[in-house]
Formats: sequence, structure tokens, C-alpha cells
Amino acid sequence: MAKGKRILICPLDWGLGHATRCIPIIRLLQQKGAEVIIAADKRPAELLKKEFPHLKHILLKGYEIQYPKKGSMIFAMLRSIPKIIKGIKAENEDLSEIIKKHQINVVISDNRYGCWNANTKNIFITHQLMIKSPFGENTLHRIVSKYIDQFDECWVPDHEKEPNLSGDLSHKYPLTEKTFFIGPLTRFKPDRDQHQIEYDVMAIISGPEPQRTLFERIVSEQLFKSGLRSLVVFGLPERTKKIEQKGNVTMISHLSSDDMEQMIDRSNLIISRSGYSTIMDLSALQKKAIFIPTPGQTEQEYLAKELFKKNIAYYQKQSEFDLQKSIAESAKFKGFPRQDMKNLLEERVDLILSSE
Repeated sequence: MAKGKRILICPLDWGLGHATRCIPIIRLLQQKGAEVIIAADKRPAELLKKEFPHLKHILLKGYEIQYPKKGSMIFAMLRSIPKIIKGIKAENEDLSEIIKKHQINVVISDNRYGCWNANTKNIFITHQLMIKSPFGENTLHRIVSKYIDQFDECWVPDHEKEPNLSGDLSHKYPLTEKTFFIGPLTRFKPDRDQHQIEYDVMAIISGPEPQRTLFERIVSEQLFKSGLRSLVVFGLPERTKKIEQKGNVTMISHLSSDDMEQMIDRSNLIISRSGYSTIMDLSALQKKAIFIPTPGQTEQEYLAKELFKKNIAYYQKQSEFDLQKSIAESAKFKGFPRQDMKNLLEERVDLILSSE
């Protein structure tokens, strides 16, 4: 069915989540016999090279957006709009050259608005059909919709009805006929045998700089003082795999998907950003979590608050993070419920691979 199909996967380079949720798509495409090529930049590129060293990897530059140490992420992003628009145009031009050179049939873009071409089938993956903002949400939604309309299909990694994980981000506005819910994506295999608990707390450090490093510092310092058996994963795939032990805390630069799943299974409680890909992974494994949204990142703040309201997970602001308090409070939350894992993604993939 997939014979001769050459698929280009293009994840956004803002954090690792866009890359990690492409992993199950890449695996499925390979199982179906498609030839997969990955076009990425920075840490997502490094992560996917480690996950799929045998595949062809191409540099497709990101937008080079700088995140603020302090202040509103929204205002920083608004100031970056000219740069983002320029980046979208540049990636569209670069993509044209990649398609010609490598004879691409299908482009699957995770939140890269410029990764479409008139000569290919174009899929856009997003859980953000609208951008959370303190003002101008309707305007932002219209702008985002215009970009997404250039693609043949939009795949939303969530459930179409309640219970869902993305809330307003995917469900607030009417959907077009080219929008398809494919169910939550996870790189993990939740049917595996459970492991014995080895760590009281596992902290997954991720996200764009400089906030990633600030988050690492705040969480690590409190874990050192706590005496709890702790594991900290720094989310730095560009580093060689290095494990360091400091008192009660084990530190490691990066874990493969298989190792990450095992370590999450072996941990009683997870501390992480409330990025959507992380939420999908933890939901699949039904783990209890404490979420610390990236300051000023409205999407993560919204998701953390929604999970708090649903009594699924406790959250704190980064500036107010108190390890002992958050652990005590998290015990009152029920955690993620079991998910209905339908093969909606496989249905879309089969249609793409069988189309002319």
C-alpha cells in the first residue's frame, strides 16, 4: 500500500513536545512500509536522530524566537510576529527545495505553518486551533485558520468529545471538514508490565530557554534538600548520555522513549511542564503529576488550570513552587483516568498512504 510513498516529517523546534509526539506517527508509517525523512532543527532534531538513527535527517531551520526571562510571553510573541511570518515564508521556500531534491509525496507538519506545498499531500498536526490570549483571541483564531486552510488535512491529537485533554484549544470554535481528531498521541506503550517504584519524584525538565534552565534550577535545589529519592531528566538530547548522582538525586541529560517510559513507571510522582505532549504521555500511563507551566505561556497555563479544575493534577506557578506543599496537595487529586485508545491515527495514515 505504501510502496513508493516518501513522507517528510517536520516538527516545530519550540521545546521537545512537537518532536516526541511525532514518534508514534513515524513508527506507524514505518510499519506500513512508507519511507520516512525527518526535517527538523535544534533539540527536536537531536532527539529524533537518537530515536531514529537509521532514517535520513535534514536541517530545516526554525524561527529563532527568543523567550523572555521575565514578563509576558504573549507580548514577547506579539513583538516576534514579523520574525515568525518571515520564518514561515523561509521554511516554505526551503521545503520546496527539499521536496524537489528528495521527491517527497506527503508532508506532515507539526505546527510549522509554512510546511506545505502545491505538489504534495499536506497534513498539519496541532492541538491549538485557537491561541489562548488575554485579548484578541478571535483575531488570532482567524489568522491561525488561514494558515491551516492551506493544508489538505488538519489532525488534532485529542478526543473529539468529552473527556478530552485540550479543552478550548481544539473545541471552542466550529471545525472545518478537513479537521480530523486522531486521539491523543504518545510515544509510550502503556500496555507494558508495571515496574516497582524506584523514585519518590521524577522531574522532567523541558521547554525553550532561558525558562528551561530556570525551571531546572528551582526544582533541583528543592529536591536536593528534600531527601526524597529523586530523578531529574534535563531534556538535553544534544549532550551525550551522562548520569550523575548527587546525594538523593540522580541526574541524566536525556532518555530514549523506552527508557523514559520505564523511569516514569518507576516513579511515584512526576513534576513537569504542562506542555500538551507531556500531558498526553502522562495521561497514557495514568501517572499522577504536578504541573509547573512555563511562565507567561498561555497555553500551558490554561491546560494546567483545566486539569486542576477537573481534579486530575495539582499545579503551581514557577515563582511560587514549593515542593513539600505541592506533594501534599497532589495527594488530593485523582490523576489521569484510563483512556479509550482507538485506532483513529491508523485510519488517517491508511487513507493517506493509499491515496494517489
